[in-house]
Amino acid sequence: MARCSVCHGQSSVIARTIGFCLTCLRSGKVTEGQLLKRHRPFRSSFGLPETPPQDRRGRLCQICSNECRIGPGSVGYCGLPWGYRLNAVVSWYYDPLPTNCVADWVCPAGTGSGYPKYAYRPGPEIGYKNLAVFYGACSLNCLFCQNWHYRLDLIRGQRRTPEELAEAVDERTSCICFFGGDPTPQLPHAIASARKALKMSKGRILRICFETNGTMHPRILETIMELVLESGGCIKFDLKAGNDAVHRALTGVSNQRTLENFAKASSYIRLRPEPPPVVASTLLVPGYVDAEEVHTIAQFIASCDRTIPYRLLAFHPAFALSDLPPTSRQHAEECFQAACEAGLTRVSVGNVHLLWDDHYRTRTSVG
Repeated sequence: MARCSVCHGQSSVIARTIGFCLTCLRSGKVTEGQLLKRHRPFRSSFGLPETPPQDRRGRLCQICSNECRIGPGSVGYCGLPWGYRLNAVVSWYYDPLPTNCVADWVCPAGTGSGYPKYAYRPGPEIGYKNLAVFYGACSLNCLFCQNWHYRLDLIRGQRRTPEELAEAVDERTSCICFFGGDPTPQLPHAIASARKALKMSKGRILRICFETNGTMHPRILETIMELVLESGGCIKFDLKAGNDAVHRALTGVSNQRTLENFAKASSYIRLRPEPPPVVASTLLVPGYVDAEEVHTIAQFIASCDRTIPYRLLAFHPAFALSDLPPTSRQHAEECFQAACEAGLTRVSVGNVHLLWDDHYRTRTSVG
């Protein structure tokens, strides 16, 4: 069991890497500097800047909320040099539909929502496929990252053009999902690729979706929402924590821009309520994202629109938080109830096969 560096309490759900318990994080007793210090080793080990660079000789990048000022020959917090980034560190593959997606329980691919304008079938789009586009960079430093290997892609990954990506779309591709890492640092590439793919589809159904931490510049978000609304796709926001200190502990970055962008994206729902253009999700990290945290997030979502689908995801130990247990059934049920009590009308628990029993000893299945 790890010990909190502030209150000295011990618990199996205090991560050694973070070194602080949830109570002390929420109380404001932990400084921003103390939190950043915990992230530095996991940045430097991959040759990434420990904090967003602010080189006086550099050029300001405003693609994401870090707003790095990147000097000659240097890279930003995301690991990329300054520029328009139309040649992206990216790879892609095909997923048969319906697939394991954050939005599969409400989207056209999984349910037929929006048929016939936005879906090929009135139910799951069996026989069609999703083009899953993985970007090898990120604007956060999540200590629980399941796809931490993207940091290696920054070094050895192949740069691809929007034209190459658009050409991967065939007549059985009904949606494109941009994720990663995170698409945010390379959104110019994603947007250009989506536009080219839509043009090449010549009126066929081709939904454009983004799975993101939501740190992009608000003007870029506007462009994304235009693509989402036009195509019948959605933007899936990963709302990692409601409390800013908890968010910094888990990701190294504030959640302010993410919440602002989520509210902005929600204002577009009135233009196309179905299929839902905005979906939210939260990873239930034991010891840090509890029912109170979920209730805070859900209240915020409800203040934007009570009908926004919200998916709670089971945590599996990974990367720097490998010493934490998986999410338990009781944890998931408490968080589900908290989200419903906050006023949301569509709440779901995903990755249920990862849930363990209340004592974190044996695997549990949830129907």
